[in-house]
Amino acid sequence: MKSFTAEQLRNLYLKFFESKGHKIIPSASLIPENDPSVLFTTAGMHPLVPYLLGEKHPAGNRLTDVQKCVRTGDIDEVGDNSHCTFFEMLGNWSLGDYFNEQAIEWSFEFLTSPDYLGIPVENLAVSVFEGDEDAPRDLSSAKKWEECGISKDKIFFLPKKNNWWIAGKTGPCGPDTEMFIDMGGEKCCETCSPACDCGKYLEIWNNVFMSYYKQEDGTYTNLKQRNVDTGMGLERTLCILNGQKSVYDTELFNEAKAKIEELTQTTYNQSEEIRRAYRIILDHVRTATFLIGDTRGIVPSNVDQGYVLRRLIRRAVRFGRNINLPEGSLAKIASCYVEKYQNAYPELLANKDKIVGELNKEEEKFSKTLTDGLKEFNKVVTYVKGEVFPGKTAFRLYDTFGFPLEITEELAKEKGFTVDVEGYNKAFEEHQKKSSQGSEQKFKGGLADTGEQTAKLHTATHLMQAALKKVLDPSVSQKGSNITVERLRFDFNFDRPMTKEEIEQVEALVNEAIKADVEITCQEMSVEEAKAQGAVGLFESRYGEVVKVYTMGEFSKEICGGPHANRTGELGTFKIVKEQSSSAGVRRIKAILS
Repeated sequence: MKSFTAEQLRNLYLKFFESKGHKIIPSASLIPENDPSVLFTTAGMHPLVPYLLGEKHPAGNRLTDVQKCVRTGDIDEVGDNSHCTFFEMLGNWSLGDYFNEQAIEWSFEFLTSPDYLGIPVENLAVSVFEGDEDAPRDLSSAKKWEECGISKDKIFFLPKKNNWWIAGKTGPCGPDTEMFIDMGGEKCCETCSPACDCGKYLEIWNNVFMSYYKQEDGTYTNLKQRNVDTGMGLERTLCILNGQKSVYDTELFNEAKAKIEELTQTTYNQSEEIRRAYRIILDHVRTATFLIGDTRGIVPSNVDQGYVLRRLIRRAVRFGRNINLPEGSLAKIASCYVEKYQNAYPELLANKDKIVGELNKEEEKFSKTLTDGLKEFNKVVTYVKGEVFPGKTAFRLYDTFGFPLEITEELAKEKGFTVDVEGYNKAFEEHQKKSSQGSEQKFKGGLADTGEQTAKLHTATHLMQAALKKVLDPSVSQKGSNITVERLRFDFNFDRPMTKEEIEQVEALVNEAIKADVEITCQEMSVEEAKAQGAVGLFESRYGEVVKVYTMGEFSKEICGGPHANRTGELGTFKIVKEQSSSAGVRRIKAILS
């Protein structure tokens, strides 16, 4: 197999699918726009959900991209050979155009052609959906793979848990076919397949044939159109192609790894414990760099995305202490990533000062937290009876002070105690369960929710932004939004609280625009044409060459890709229920329609 750099692989993939009639689109933000169903963009399909459901994409029905993604569900697994919280996903898309047979043919060409990845056919294995009561056995995909040259004994029929893809509990979904590198060696058992965890087969690509929609009651209905949604993880693919054992051995991490070695006077492979600490720091700092430096960049906080970011930074600080990483080092490591990725993601260089500042601030703050946690430990340990440090108390140190369990265990051992880890885990699980229940209530709806009420509230954000510009300042612009079927939430730049009179003026202007009952028109044009017409462009760096511009009479003209009402008169009555601070220099409005 050939070896590649990340830049070479990105470019090769995009150019290949461009040659097959696909339009190259830019990566969307890591912070989903108007999608309260997820905290982060976790897959390439998230920004494209409206188009998978049938809405027309400005760039056409064949697309290709490299999407930035963040997944934190397996954060405790980071430190092994493969897990990352941030990763890049190479993808190609058919929105109601070609389907499984054409997708398989192109996948096979890209994987095996000497002009592209050049993987020997005999080194490939694939899996397809075996079928169940919800969907039939995918015989056409299996037949196509065989026609391409994959031998029958390398085509595996697997159940839904292996060969069915959906982003959440509900939404667009369908059977998939997955491609693997056969690493050689003996089979682990008579039925050895890609479903085993023996390491014989390593996944390299996934093609989802998305033609179903899973309802809340667990049943499946057919989508308006059949789509293809593919994903090839950049880091894992680089690792496989270059014959490396770990994604952390790829050139993506070389400069940051060297910086840690310089700062700590240790070496990456010095010991298993040190190597794990390196990997956690390498991963978490990279993810933090991308989250802070994103076009919709966030900062550490105690809620939502900001809480996850804070946890990543503090976990990196904690493991940094294990290898004597000096305070203030995270920003220096982050600078290595800015340098490494600036060509692919120029927003990182543009936001470098912000990245450095936030990391330094959070690192300094957490150093104090660790100190406070030590004081609290020394206080509570005097009340412990017997030889076991209570698990609930250990969890409280973690939850309140961010105090890691392993440090509590070390300190307890010095005092002659063992920690009730089972009790700690139980308290942790109860906390997660409560958080999950809260999230399920909080994050209803989502981008897949293009229902009537959501469309009305989305439309109202356009009118409200136009009114804010008129009442407060023309420079007011959107800094974030979150829309559910119950209300809209809108963040905008402004350095003071709005007065009661200003709030009433905004409400009056929006309701006047609603009462005017004008038609909401949509035109497709280039970003340059949209700007020339005075359209407001939110997060312009994520748009492609062609955008949708929604116009509401003389009142509002915006670039947008979300759902909208047909006329302003459909909205009802607009009411601001709360105006408050969101972060430094940013205000937040919550509003409803009745």
